This record gives sequence, C-alpha cells and structure tokens, in this order.
Amino acid sequence: MSLAPVIEEVVETGGVVDPDTPWITLVWNDPVNLMSYVTYVFSSYFGYSREKSERLMLDVHTKGRAVVSTGPREKMEIDTEALQGYGLWATFQKDT
Repeated sequence: MSLAPVIEEVVETGGVVDPDTPWITLVWNDPVNLMSYVTYVFSSYFGYSREKSERLMLDVHTKGRAVVSTGPREKMEIDTEALQGYGLWATFQKDT
C-alpha cells in the first residue's frame, strides 16, 4: 500500500507575526453615562479597586477612551459584550 505524497505550502509573511499579540478592550466617552456609574461598572465587573476604576473613568472622560482590559481575543469579546450590557460604549481591537 503506498501513501500519497504530502505537499507543504510555505507562505512568506514579509515580517514577524506574533499570534499571541494581546487584544484590548476600550471604553469610549459618551454623553449618557455618569462618571460615578462608569466607575461602578469598572469596579463591579472587573473587580478593580476604587482608585483604579476612577483613574480609568477619568481617562475615558478626559482622553475620550481608556484601555480597560487586555488578553486573548475571546476574553476581550466577552468583556466588550458585558460592558455593552451595562450600557457603556465599548469595543475591542488587536493591540498595536
């Protein structure tokens, strides 16, 4: 019995590809949610300290956005959907 030959395809990427590059979840400023509510969401969902939650909330308020979590894509999708469930404007993207 003879086996069929195995053909291996090599693809040039033109650079180094890091499949483990983390993803980030961003929360964006909006005109709807109170700063105290955003702080509450960060501390209740992520378990962040009050100080960290307030710092992130102030970044959202003053800079227009804040990175609130990092990790694999699947986890960032979960975090984004959860934050959207709280009524926050959240997105996720590959960290650059």
